Amino acid sequence: MRIKIRIGKVEVFADLKETPTAKKVVKALPFESKAETWEKEVYFSVPVIAGLEADAQQVVDPGTVCFWTQGNCLALPFGPTPISKGSECRLADPCNILGKLEGDPAILGKVRPGDPIWVESAGQ
Repeated sequence: MRIKIRIGKVEVFADLKETPTAKKVVKALPFESKAETWEKEVYFSVPVIAGLEADAQQVVDPGTVCFWTQGNCLALPFGPTPISKGSECRLADPCNILGKLEGDPAILGKVRPGDPIWVESAGQ
């Protein structure tokens, strides 16, 4: 499953795994949101509610597409957050792992809080 995420002037693609939460996100497409940032993480609310999956993680690689169950948000970390130890990407809480962004996730550094977001299917 492949999705396109347009955040202001930034456009990224993500490959999603076949997880229960990823399937819910794809089923909800297309949708709009507004960007929030938390140091080197972009996150935004999505019209999906999901519980924590067994393989949820709090420390992930840059560019991992995560679902924060406590906020019903997609989280896109691309570097350290305020609670990281060193250069790790540490999320606020354990999150469901949905997939990976294509290309260099550092492009998300151009995103500003309040930027409009459009998420849609990008085919297989």
